[in-house]
Amino acid sequence: MYTDYHHHSNHSFDSQANMEQVCKKALDKGIKELCFTEHFSVNPIAPTYGHMNWSLYLKSLSNCREKFQGQLTIKTGIELCEPHLMMDAYKNALSDLPLDFILGSVHNINQLTLRKFMNGFPEKDCYQEYFLELEKMVQHADIDVIAHFDLMKRYAYPIYGRYSFEKYEPIITSILQTAIKRGIGLEINTSGWRTSLNESLPSKDILFLYNKLGGEILTIGSDSHHVETAGDHYEEAIQLAKECGFKGIFIYTKRVPKMIVL
Repeated sequence: MYTDYHHHSNHSFDSQANMEQVCKKALDKGIKELCFTEHFSVNPIAPTYGHMNWSLYLKSLSNCREKFQGQLTIKTGIELCEPHLMMDAYKNALSDLPLDFILGSVHNINQLTLRKFMNGFPEKDCYQEYFLELEKMVQHADIDVIAHFDLMKRYAYPIYGRYSFEKYEPIITSILQTAIKRGIGLEINTSGWRTSLNESLPSKDILFLYNKLGGEILTIGSDSHHVETAGDHYEEAIQLAKECGFKGIFIYTKRVPKMIVL
């Protein structure tokens, strides 16, 4: 079953995609289950702060479920920015919401976007600081899956080229072990295949290590912010999952994971 568990619509601050049109495009590409994961932050300095209108978001989801009933399963998701910070505020904001799925991501370090944070740092320092922040998130945040595990490379690649997995293997291993212990999964984020990076987030090395350590929970997400790229590169992601030893991909209902055998 083809799924896309990371998609944004105009309920995210950085997308103008119409939700109904996204659903139509997903169907055209053979997607059977789609989870919208709109950006959300309780941090007033984050660019997404104040954009989310929960009642409108839930109403849009309800309308799409009615329109595409029997054709497309549509899940309620969210992508939390730095959810290990201001944890009480996140808990209060989300406690009464009917969420199926929560992605956790690090887009900012020390109140700076990754792109700005990276300026002036040598390669090793910017990646090391990013992974340290990611480790804090995985240790403390209430999330289901880590979004784009090695996101820093999206911004660092044009300057430094590909990073060396071996340099950061110790901290990556620590993060993955904590994720497995806490029941937090990884996603194959296909957005990197739409850029000159031309690889998934995370890299094959990280996915292989996650599987080797005993990790099982794996979702696939386009991280699309546009109608046209819904469900992008799904077949490549499935092939990558198989090459790394995974037996299935996962879907979520009310934050409970279920494996779909590959």
